[in-house]
Amino acid sequence: MFNDSGWTADDLPDESGRTVVVTGANSGIGYEATKAFAARGAHVVMACRSVERGEDAKREIEAEYPGASLTVRELDLADLDSVAAFADWYETEYDSLNVLANNAGVMAIPRSETADGFETQFGVNHLGHFALTGRLLDVLRRTSGETRVVTQSSMAHENGEIDFEDLQHEQAYDKWEAYGQSKLANLLFAYELDRRLRAANASVTSVACHPGFAATNLQLRGPEAEGSRLRLLAMKAANAVLAQSAEAGAWPLLYAAAHSSIDGGEYVGPGGLLNARGHPEEQESNERSRDEGTARRLWSVSEDLTSVSFDLPEPADD
Repeated sequence: MFNDSGWTADDLPDESGRTVVVTGANSGIGYEATKAFAARGAHVVMACRSVERGEDAKREIEAEYPGASLTVRELDLADLDSVAAFADWYETEYDSLNVLANNAGVMAIPRSETADGFETQFGVNHLGHFALTGRLLDVLRRTSGETRVVTQSSMAHENGEIDFEDLQHEQAYDKWEAYGQSKLANLLFAYELDRRLRAANASVTSVACHPGFAATNLQLRGPEAEGSRLRLLAMKAANAVLAQSAEAGAWPLLYAAAHSSIDGGEYVGPGGLLNARGHPEEQESNERSRDEGTARRLWSVSEDLTSVSFDLPEPADD
């Protein structure tokens, strides 16, 4: 039975007076989410690895919505110094943050390492966002009213496992295993963050989402990096025939960020065919993503690797 909520970006409530940070805002789902927030009156900080591409995207949105309030700022999630610089800049320029959308990511690329020596998919998708959230936690907590951290995962978490003996896949590397691990880590982080925020009686909530199968450049970067023209053509064909639009792929993120039914710890995704497309609904992620022991261990390891600590208590044992 398919979800028939009919919820789209048109149902996003008024965002006037609110500030949103979207990572990876210059393309794909991040671009569509940025456009939707801006259309509803939010001020959006477009956190982009490439300022040039970010400015191009900003101009496109302003052409469609002349009143859009947008700021582009460099953020390279593959460099913890860049993450720290972005957070320091943000706290200097802004005194509130209503939504942090941890959206940017890389998928199924040949093995490489970040500036800090992490396997790139784990470093960008999980550790970069972990560090960013920790560094922005104070401004999130002092913002009046409810604030949300939305972390983008993927259906690929179903095949993910956290290999604490080889987190950086130095001993053996499979691009899809590494991607699955990073997306499982996103969920473990989102749920553990929600538990710790609840333990602190914070007004911040943490929620996860996934876009289903959406046609974005994310799927093309792996084949491009490998120089595989055949895989690139196959992925372009799949995007054209099977995928929903990037605009629809952004709906779960927007729903997670703004819907009144969200109170923390949810997982939002498309409710249509195979949860790959359709209108957003609250869903269940797999058992591994809900393993609190694994989540606590990953949290501790992530703090050690990033040198970023959260001023939040550990949740009490059930």
